[in-house]
Amino acid sequence: MAGSRMSELHAPIFNGNYDFWIIKMCMIFKSHKLWDMVETGFEQPVKKEDGEALTTAQKLALEENVAKDTKALGLIQSAVFDEIFPKIALQESAKAAWEILQQEFRGDKKVRSVKLQALRRDFEYTRMQDDESLSGYITKLLELVNQMKSYEEDISNQRIV
Repeated sequence: MAGSRMSELHAPIFNGNYDFWIIKMCMIFKSHKLWDMVETGFEQPVKKEDGEALTTAQKLALEENVAKDTKALGLIQSAVFDEIFPKIALQESAKAAWEILQQEFRGDKKVRSVKLQALRRDFEYTRMQDDESLSGYITKLLELVNQMKSYEEDISNQRIV
């Protein structure tokens, strides 16, 4: 089936800009129907109390989930530098590896709040320099806006203008 082989999945290598990398990775996961494995993971079906084996449907669902999770985990592992890989190397699920990267590079709520506050300040005080082109200024401004949005800031087009 086209698009389902791991060799066809190409992830951007994490270069330190976590906020942009995560957006790209989410789109790749969603386009290959792997996002549910990263976001929520999956639960192993529970055998019945009397030791009854899994049904055929449960076995097929489990095999599909394991394959999707393995593919998502492999994609995450291949998208980080060797220096970062040891942090996620022992994780057995895509969800666990993703959460470690989020905690390490996105930070907790307080850290994100401080970063967002700094971005808001930069946005408010950004002015076009005398030697700066209009397109350069707009690019700089939109870069700030995109960073703010990556921290879940709701910024209207009216405010940007």
